Amino acid sequence: MRGLRPVLLPLVALLQIGSALAQAPEAPPEPPRPAPTVVSPPTAAAAPAGEPLDPSLSPECRVPGSKLYTLAKLQSVKAALKEKRPVRVLAVGSNSAGPGASASYPVKLETALERSLPDVDVVVEARGLQGEIASGAAERLRSMVADVEPDLVVWQVGTHDALARVELDSFADALDDTVKWIKSHDIDVVLVDPVYTASLAQDEYYLSIVRKVQEVAAREGVPLVQRYAAMRFLSGRTDKGEDHMLGRQFRLNDLGLRCMAEHVTRAITLSLLQPDTTGTAGPVLGKSLLPGVKDGIPGPQVNPTPDAH
Repeated sequence: MRGLRPVLLPLVALLQIGSALAQAPEAPPEPPRPAPTVVSPPTAAAAPAGEPLDPSLSPECRVPGSKLYTLAKLQSVKAALKEKRPVRVLAVGSNSAGPGASASYPVKLETALERSLPDVDVVVEARGLQGEIASGAAERLRSMVADVEPDLVVWQVGTHDALARVELDSFADALDDTVKWIKSHDIDVVLVDPVYTASLAQDEYYLSIVRKVQEVAAREGVPLVQRYAAMRFLSGRTDKGEDHMLGRQFRLNDLGLRCMAEHVTRAITLSLLQPDTTGTAGPVLGKSLLPGVKDGIPGPQVNPTPDAH
């Protein structure tokens, strides 16, 4: 019996525990757990159902119209075309001039515009505003306008303001005031909003700057090149993401500059087809605007392979 004692003691203990568990009240059953809900993340490359890519752009730059531009009248450029005189364009912003690939942007823009507006002499003058925020750039831009006397100013704006985290209303006021000043001198304006980068895609402040540029363009009735949306769309179409268009320090590489030149050109040529009775700016798809001549203005020419260098 002594040899069995060490074995019996654990058995007795187990029986006592089992008896206590049997007498304990039953725990209420756990409520059934809801099946997990799977939410698919938004696809950057998604386009509105049935909306085609713009075929006038080269294949690597094609985006649907809703992700590329909002349109408005360009009265000064239209007047230059009717008078058959050269169209002078002042391109300003961080990628408008400078070392490396960005130095070729004025040539790309001028080539793309002359291809889309046949028999029209376009002269693009580019001035850089590297690192300048809208409020600081305003005075310099006014002196540039006085020097060049353009028919059109294409202003890339907002990226440096977003990186500098300037106050949103101050940014919008400075941009609004400068656009009004340019328009008051009978000069057209096209705004280009900030670049897209995945590293700031969830940054609400950066997105707020993009929205402010859109709001000013709509309020002032000027065309807008939706660079952020276009680059995001194109980044979603390749495994390289934005790297195939964006170099270091938020500067566009050669392909990015070529696509931007095409996108700016598309917004300009379609805006020139806006009737003089049109109201405020708004998204207009190129599908209904066929190449041709309207009101003496040559329409955009469809060319799927512009400026391949």
